[in-house]
Amino acid sequence: MLQRVFRQLTFLLLLASSVAQADMTIEVVGVGSQQYPIAILPFQNEQPDRQSVTPVIASDLNTSGVFKVLNFNDPSLRAYTPSTLNYSALQSGGAQYAVIGQLLNDGGQVLVKFWLIDVASKQELIAFEKRGSPNQLRRISHQIADMIYAKITGNPGAFASRIAYVLKNGKSYQLQVADADGYGAQTVLKSRMPIMSPKWSPDGGKLAYVSFELEKPVVYVHELATGKRWTAANFKGSNSAPAWSPDGRQLAVVLTKDGGSQIFIVNVDGSNPRRVSQGGEINTEPTFTADGRSILFTSDRGGSPQIYRSSVNGGNAERLTFSGAYNASAKVSPDGKYMTYITRDNGYRVAVMDLNTRRSNILTSSNMDDSPSFAPNSAMILYETDIGRRGTLAIVSSDGKVKQRLKSPNGEVRQPAWGPMLR
Repeated sequence: MLQRVFRQLTFLLLLASSVAQADMTIEVVGVGSQQYPIAILPFQNEQPDRQSVTPVIASDLNTSGVFKVLNFNDPSLRAYTPSTLNYSALQSGGAQYAVIGQLLNDGGQVLVKFWLIDVASKQELIAFEKRGSPNQLRRISHQIADMIYAKITGNPGAFASRIAYVLKNGKSYQLQVADADGYGAQTVLKSRMPIMSPKWSPDGGKLAYVSFELEKPVVYVHELATGKRWTAANFKGSNSAPAWSPDGRQLAVVLTKDGGSQIFIVNVDGSNPRRVSQGGEINTEPTFTADGRSILFTSDRGGSPQIYRSSVNGGNAERLTFSGAYNASAKVSPDGKYMTYITRDNGYRVAVMDLNTRRSNILTSSNMDDSPSFAPNSAMILYETDIGRRGTLAIVSSDGKVKQRLKSPNGEVRQPAWGPMLR
């Protein structure tokens, strides 16, 4: 039983080969109870082979499971300002909302203008413009999709964010970073020894992870912009399971230097280690609460793997999970309201708990889920799952209604972590 809980040091044996540079594709396998019909018309001066903004916006909204992107390809319906829209044609085609825009040359940069229109009332819900270089257009497209999502649903979007995950290609392990839609995968670290447990810093500029390149688990911090990295935990025995404090100044890590597996907090440079957990032989998988005052972790102290909460200053730990004999891998939502975790219920499945009411809901029906983490808007959860004994990333909404799979065409991906929004 405990082998499943604390498989951080063994899960990589399950990985199969992968092509590192292959982007992932999103497959929608479940949609929301309400879908908003929206028409996204090609922007003025948009070129199919480059500077394509609307396909990114359409893909973001479509794969969210919340929108139904309608097809209006008739050139006669194209419009680039609200005054030129054919509202009657849009209404007869079932569109509730319309997105139109322009791409204008602005001294070597691109000026992006767009409008979100309520078709029935002809009201401009959003009128926005932003300048950027041509290679920033994809990020701007994600930001536009986030604005549309937020305006219509009332909840923030998370398209302009990134994910990290581990791939294995033969005997080569790779830590990868990609956009939230799986596009533009880049290798951060490549090693012939296992890499695991990537975690994003709150500012999105660094990753903490575990590498076995010294033939033992050691925690590193990697600065993405410069490639600089340093050791954050290399004490006697095992060093694993890093988690960032909300202010980005500290890491919670799991160390065995004092015997057993215990939670410590260290400065990001590895200095000033102080022990947090007391009791139990195995305490692992720490994560900070959103206010930084507490740490959630998995422990065997009650006889089976369960999730506990402790002050960052140590002391008695409060047990949070009681249903079932296995609950582990907790992560707190960015808004601090929810906890996602893995529970055993006819398989290992993603669950979410309301931390105020302590009510839980199982979100998935698969058998081998692991490593859940919230999107920056707290509305979606990224996790790994096995499909046909092949590791795949998947996404589920916090209400369980919207489901996606991020499919890599040539291999397995595991240990995902959802990062903060890109600015």
